[in-house]
Amino acid sequence: MSQKKVILIVDDDVDLLENTAFLIKSAGYDVIMAQNGADAVHKYKETRPNLVLMDVRMPILDGYDAFFKIKQFDTNAKVILITAYAHDEKKHIKAKSLNLIDTISKPYTIEHLEEVIAKYS
Repeated sequence: MSQKKVILIVDDDVDLLENTAFLIKSAGYDVIMAQNGADAVHKYKETRPNLVLMDVRMPILDGYDAFFKIKQFDTNAKVILITAYAHDEKKHIKAKSLNLIDTISKPYTIEHLEEVIAKYS
């Protein structure tokens, strides 16, 4: 029996976080949620999810900085950043050099999200 894949979703928009979590759960994945980058780093270390979907703009620790901390802890971490804004070019280049696997733009469709999860998890 194969184990369910675990997806960590990180977004400070609680409605979007809960809706995305519901959709991903209904696609057959286990979901862990975090509302800021610091919480995401902590939950990543606790659970070692198969994939992280993380918003870029968040309080306490933004998505890029959380990504860098997760990569320091686990160089094999699979992280996809989600943003509705232009990239912070310096951070984006550094993230790409550390194997950021993809970036998704908001608004996204659930179909696109499912494709990305299936491809990388």
